[in-house]
Amino acid sequence: MRGQKIVATDYKTLTINGLWKNNPALVQLLGLCPLLAVTASVVNALSLGIASMLVLIGSNFAVSAFRHLIPNAVRLPIYVMIIAALVTSIELLMQALTYELYLILGIFIPLIVTNCIIMGRAEAFAAKNTISAALYDGFIMGLGFTIVLVLLGAIRETLGSGTLFADMHLLFGPIASTWKIVIIDDYVGFLFAILPPGAFVGLGLLIALKNLFDQRIDKKTGKTSTNQVLRLETSNDI
Repeated sequence: MRGQKIVATDYKTLTINGLWKNNPALVQLLGLCPLLAVTASVVNALSLGIASMLVLIGSNFAVSAFRHLIPNAVRLPIYVMIIAALVTSIELLMQALTYELYLILGIFIPLIVTNCIIMGRAEAFAAKNTISAALYDGFIMGLGFTIVLVLLGAIRETLGSGTLFADMHLLFGPIASTWKIVIIDDYVGFLFAILPPGAFVGLGLLIALKNLFDQRIDKKTGKTSTNQVLRLETSNDI
């Protein structure tokens, strides 16, 4: 790791990639297990998103800060230990401050350790860049992941229960007890939306909308989209 060259950081590119072009959930399709499992409501989605973002920021910081001291041969086990320590800290914090929410999220908090987004950013970015760049990368990638979580949670909660921002007091305390918005009175609910198949369909729609938007932008700018380039390269290889 000592011989690696530090590349100048383009924060604008990092922002665009984290929020849109290389969004962990919509483009890289990483972290889908928790994304699909806990997004039945906004509060669940936001809680997991914040937890994942904090772990991303912390792991990127630790890996970048000690990148010159970590032996290349054992770097991956060390990354896992760093991530596991951070996840354990977040888990204990949730048990102390938001115990009901911790019980709802259950196993998906410890499973953050296996989230490929966190390990991927540690290996691909934090280990090769300065602390400030690694911190920003962890924040922006975590924010992009959280935005998709919250969007999917909002869609599923609205369709499944006819409400929005229900039970936000579990995360923000009594001050959020009045944040609940009833969109449809006497709504019987749409069970499909809050079941796992509804999560797959909802995520598929978000990905389709993003791809449609990208295609329209590419047509206006006269550029070939990344997906089209990949298809062309694949067909040429065949």
